[in-house]
Amino acid sequence: MRQPESLCLLAVHAHPDDEASKGAGTVAKYHEAGVRTVLVTCTGGEEGDILNLAMDRPEVRERLVEVRGEELANAAKVIGYDEVVMLGYRDSGMPDSEANARPDNFWNAPLEESTGLLVEVVRRERPQVIITYNDDQTGYPHPDHLRVHDISLRAFALSGDPDAYPGLGQPWTPSKLYYSVWSRKRIEAMHHKMIELGVESPFSEDWFKRPSYDDRITTSIAVGDYYEARKEGLLAHATQVDPRSPFWFGLPDEIMRTLHPFDDYVLAESRVETSIPEDDLFTGLR
Repeated sequence: MRQPESLCLLAVHAHPDDEASKGAGTVAKYHEAGVRTVLVTCTGGEEGDILNLAMDRPEVRERLVEVRGEELANAAKVIGYDEVVMLGYRDSGMPDSEANARPDNFWNAPLEESTGLLVEVVRRERPQVIITYNDDQTGYPHPDHLRVHDISLRAFALSGDPDAYPGLGQPWTPSKLYYSVWSRKRIEAMHHKMIELGVESPFSEDWFKRPSYDDRITTSIAVGDYYEARKEGLLAHATQVDPRSPFWFGLPDEIMRTLHPFDDYVLAESRVETSIPEDDLFTGLR
């Protein structure tokens, strides 16, 4: 059986705060169990709006990139990441925006280049498991999220190929690639509990028009005991997350901890034998 200290989990995210809203409980759980946890953040989140009015001040706006970097470091520490790697690209903004036309953004970077940066990280950190974004992002087609998916699949395929990206470290073949998804079941449970308690739900009809991935979920990680990692990770992003937000904090902690106490994933590729459904990202590896 492989020992936990030789296991590594690598998560690839687009912007500071994505690591808190997606899979934070999973990372906290594996970190506590001795698995090395590595975060790759591809952009500095320069185009993120200040959503917390208490932080919308000139001194914050003037150094928003630095502030978002500080928030990311604080969130990563709270969640339990052992290492944070910044790929160094600028936030691409949304399609047809001024930011989206900039040559230094993530979306406009040559795919060969951005993939190479991730390949180098994979070869250095040697993760067995990589978590990235879904192949279907029609619900929120942000260019940076789309590109995270692209480079993750390419890095998963090429990191172990000695002929690909020579000079970027010794080849390493990761074993499993997962897509992090929000289950429809989670959203519905929150929505119905808010209605039951007389709380105004932030989940509009448009939310329920988004694609459901529940029929694709292969792996559910029990994270009820790690709810605080997600909450405190979100709150660490003080510019991006309003502590009064009904979307994140509309229900009491004791309810949120048990309402849907799972992080859900789609196993996209596996080079080891496994059995579906899974309750461990390292199934087949230990």
